[in-house]
Parts: sequence; C-alpha cells; structure tokens
Amino acid sequence: MILQGQNLYYGLYNEFYKEYKTAIDKLDKDVQENIKKNTFKDKYNSWYNESLAVIKQLMPERLEDFVAYYKLPKRKEYTYETYTISDYLIDLVITRGGGYVFKPSSIINKFNQQYQILKSLETRFNSSLYDIKQLLQADLFDSEIDAAKELNKKGFYRAAGAICGVVIEKHLSEVCIKRGMKITKRNPAINDYNQLLKDNDVIDIPTWRYIQRLGDLRNLCDHKKTEEPTQENIDDLIEGTDKIVKTIF
Repeated sequence: MILQGQNLYYGLYNEFYKEYKTAIDKLDKDVQENIKKNTFKDKYNSWYNESLAVIKQLMPERLEDFVAYYKLPKRKEYTYETYTISDYLIDLVITRGGGYVFKPSSIINKFNQQYQILKSLETRFNSSLYDIKQLLQADLFDSEIDAAKELNKKGFYRAAGAICGVVIEKHLSEVCIKRGMKITKRNPAINDYNQLLKDNDVIDIPTWRYIQRLGDLRNLCDHKKTEEPTQENIDDLIEGTDKIVKTIF
C-alpha cells in the first residue's frame, strides 16, 4: 500500500501537469517517466479502502483524521480547507468571487497527510512485532525457570543450572542486539556479553560482578569438576536468572 501511495503521488502530478510543468520538467528523467505512467483518480478508491481497513485495525485513533481528508459530510461551506479528495474525484468545481476555491495544492496536501498516516504504521507495526516477540520470550523464560526449579527440587542440580545458564545467555544476547552492540567472538558466553554490557555502560560494576557470579555457578554445572553444585548454589542461580531477565533491558 505504501508503494501504491507513492504511485498515486506520481498520478496526482500527472493530472496536474499543467500547473506544475516547470517544476516537473526539472526532475530526473526516471521520475518524469513515473509521473507520466501513473494516474490518481482511477486508482485512489481501491487504495483508500485498503488503507482504511488497516488503519481501523492498527491505528484507530487516526481513523477520523484519515477519513476527513477524503470527505467532510457536515461541512457548512466550501473553502480551500474543506474541499476534499472526494470532491476532486467527481470533478466538483466551486467558484467564489470570480476565482476557484479548489487548487491542486489542496488535494496534494490532503493526500500527503493520508499517506503519512499510513506510512507511520510501518514503525508501529515493527514495534508491535517486537513487543510480541518480547512477550513470547518472557513467557518462554518463565517456563524454563519453572522447569529449573522443579529439577532443583528433585536433585538434578546440574540440569537445573544448565537451563538457567541458557536463559541468562540468551537474554543478555537479546539485550546486546537490541542496543546495537556487536560481539566479535565466535561462540560468546555469559561473561562475554556481561563484559560488553559493562563496557557500554548498560550495567554498573555491582551488576557486572553479580552476573560474573551467576556465570561461575553456571560453569560449575556445565563442567565436570571435583566440586559438585549444591541445591543452595542452584537456588541462588535460579533467583539470579529471574532477576536478570526482569531488570536488564
């Protein structure tokens, strides 16, 4: 629909070629070609109907504005401001004092406002997808933390700790990606992300040390050593994991 909107722009300038000939003739040849091959009146209604449905669903607070640029059913008089796109589509001509109320700039400006409303949905849509992703990720982490708690209760300390390690590592990775921070290490671990976040002032030194401690506990679970993780170790790791995913963004 955004690409269709761009073509409608070209179509308007095609239909208003006489009024904007001087400016159009100075444009690049490819732009002039796009203007010549596009029209507005015969394609606008389908674009409007599709856009209206999308805005009604995703941005209802701008629906009234979007419609008003197309039609004002309760207007008291025709002016430059109240002459709408629907008037132009039916070739309605209004004169007052020997001059025309309608001017091409009126329609161009109104369509531009509609186009910008639709275009702003790109940002909102991308943001909505990100919010959905974050919610799903949070639910997944909660489920994994619950699983770690259950394993810990039953004495499977290493397995519980390993789950917590994966959750912390995944969350810190997401935080780095969100903030545009890149890590060059091929297979980064908790401490690599932890250091990157500290170096970029995302976390303070006490938090950095706290995550280091969690990383050590995770390593105790992942690597066979003489020292075995205890239930208290895993209690601390589970509590820390829950804290990290809920406080570092």
